[in-house]
Amino acid sequence: MPNFDQIRPFYDAEANKALLEIIDDPMLEAMMNFSFPDDREKRWKDLLRHTHSLRDFQINFIYPGLMRVLEKSSNGLSTGGFEKLEPNTAYLFISNHRDIILDTSLLNACLFEKGLVMTTSAIGDNLIKKPFLHTLSRLNRNFAIRRGLTGRALLESSQMVSAYIRKSLLQENRSVWTAQREGRTKDGNDITHKGVLKMLTLAEEGDNPFGFFEKIKLVPVSISYEYDPTDILKLPELLAKSRQEKYIKSENEDFLNLLRGIMGTKKRIHIEVNGTMDEEIQTIAQSETNQGEKLSLLTELIDQTIWKGYKLWPSNYIACDLLQKSEEHKSHYTETEKLDFQKRIQEKIKRDSPEELESFLSMYAYPVINKQKLK
Repeated sequence: MPNFDQIRPFYDAEANKALLEIIDDPMLEAMMNFSFPDDREKRWKDLLRHTHSLRDFQINFIYPGLMRVLEKSSNGLSTGGFEKLEPNTAYLFISNHRDIILDTSLLNACLFEKGLVMTTSAIGDNLIKKPFLHTLSRLNRNFAIRRGLTGRALLESSQMVSAYIRKSLLQENRSVWTAQREGRTKDGNDITHKGVLKMLTLAEEGDNPFGFFEKIKLVPVSISYEYDPTDILKLPELLAKSRQEKYIKSENEDFLNLLRGIMGTKKRIHIEVNGTMDEEIQTIAQSETNQGEKLSLLTELIDQTIWKGYKLWPSNYIACDLLQKSEEHKSHYTETEKLDFQKRIQEKIKRDSPEELESFLSMYAYPVINKQKLK
């Protein structure tokens, strides 16, 4: 059995010690003051001192904080498809990815509310370099994906992650959340990277790596934000990519994205759980194709399932019409909603930059375009 200490969350036996190490951290104090504005410091510190499991920390501290985030920065969360899931069952959730923290946190809040198995969730180690964030992520049952590796180091890291995910699903009955690609979707085009699926199979022994997917329950998840709170922060990287320039992140860019994602305006949010892909996986497994082609077929099916489950908001239809200079979708929004979205554009985009405007609109329009492909 590999040693997962480099990447794993804390064990329950380590939770209390980790909490005591950060209990006086100013960042934790700010987080608790936000989550429990009516409580005195002594009360939440006493509760933390008596917390001895990751589940207790998530339910008693992370969950209330998340409810405050929804209250302060959204117009509510709606859901669909959770009735398709079974209690006491581990699922591999493969999701489109828009927000660093909220995507997986909101899913776990829903799983908790509905009495289902919560996840251990992938997070890039570039996002948790600050000691406090690293400790917090491990308390929130995140496992780390090491970024910036190449060659042998990348292969070994991928093998370790694959083995950890396999152990979580098949031995610990722990659900797993992972994004459909490395990093967030910046341009709004939710595409599964085949490399992610290949990584998942690396720990499968024998000459049939695709057999891993036959042993688990894979569930594509679609998360849809009416307004992306980090939309403007994604533009510099998109513009650099369109100009074929190398993009270099600023020192605190990831942290700024994290904070903006939590507190920025989102309006409505929807999470759609799209059911297991058991039948589709069996059909692919029985096809007379090689391993690479099987992964390609599964990649395509995951994309189509996520697109189908995506909740299209007025912002998506407005952006698509503005981008295409049409009124094809005007029945899906009001004039007031269009004016509000145009105001958002004016506040964020330079008037003399059609390139910025196109990238911004595409970010919201792609889900509409992808749904049209399904027809």
